[in-house]
Amino acid sequence: MILFLSSNKRLTPFFIFLFCVFSGFSQNDTSTLKGQIALGVNNPSSDGFVSGFEGKSLNLPTVNLGLQYMFNPNLGAKLDYGFSRMANDSDAQEFKLNYSRINLQGVYNLSNIIYISSRTGIFVHAGPGYSMVKPLNNYGENETSYLNAMAGLEIHYGLSDTMSLYFDASYIHGFAKEFNPVSEGYGSFNGNVLTFTVGLSLSLSGCYYCN
Repeated sequence: MILFLSSNKRLTPFFIFLFCVFSGFSQNDTSTLKGQIALGVNNPSSDGFVSGFEGKSLNLPTVNLGLQYMFNPNLGAKLDYGFSRMANDSDAQEFKLNYSRINLQGVYNLSNIIYISSRTGIFVHAGPGYSMVKPLNNYGENETSYLNAMAGLEIHYGLSDTMSLYFDASYIHGFAKEFNPVSEGYGSFNGNVLTFTVGLSLSLSGCYYCN
């Protein structure tokens, strides 16, 4: 974990923020606050790469970190950070890049509409954010950033009263300009991304499944 933070300096302030919030709210009686961490894969859109620098259709890893607050049993909000690594396809020029995003999203609990079991929860989330792309090695000068909109679906299964295992499928739409000149897109990316992750959600303010 220390090595991961040292190589992703943008992530360090986010961890500090999470720690401070966790410390301040972890003694609450109700389960309104949750911390989330997930790991998975990403699928970037092919039109986000310039010709000759196409990326793989499936890349490892994608890491998501989030803090979720529920205003009531059905409606909440979450602040989350995502980091993804992308690399060239076998027939393209060699490159690697880091794709990072931060989003503020609304959260809605579908469990009252779609009931599976008392240990299973279904949530949808959506909201605006900001994407940052940092090419590595020879194309480091082609950094770019742009606004995004994200939407996703989470399926949770309670492992205990305070912890659940969850699967998340999300789509991040990027509002980016075309590369001009095209050489600005060498080893870079300005498209949309699908992510599939599996992770743990930890209740920090009480017992979520005690009812």
